[in-house]
Amino acid sequence: MNGYPLLDLFWTMFVFFMWVLWFMLLFRIIGDLFRDDTVSGWGKTGWVLLLILLPFIGVLIYLIARGKGMGEREMNRLHANEQAFRAYVRETADSGTADDLVKLAELKRQGDITAEEYEQVKAKILAGT
Repeated sequence: MNGYPLLDLFWTMFVFFMWVLWFMLLFRIIGDLFRDDTVSGWGKTGWVLLLILLPFIGVLIYLIARGKGMGEREMNRLHANEQAFRAYVRETADSGTADDLVKLAELKRQGDITAEEYEQVKAKILAGT
């Protein structure tokens, strides 16, 4: 146990953590690069080559040159996803499909309609007609 002192263990853990952190940052940069529609294909190719040939320097250059826009693009994407979700919920809640199905099930339970009629109307409601 004397061959690997505690300080070496901490140093190894630190280096491993920084390595994982760098890979996470690299994948985030590549994801941001390919989601950005303002960069041309040649621009994306250049950035990817820089990130492959000079990985540490390429990451630092990307963060310096495009770091602010990277955060803004992420916020805009999250905002657009939230708006789309809210619109979907509003549209689904306003459609009344669930209410119609509940009323239809109640009619069937009371015996006002037959099982065959229930299935026909249910199919029409789910089809949106």
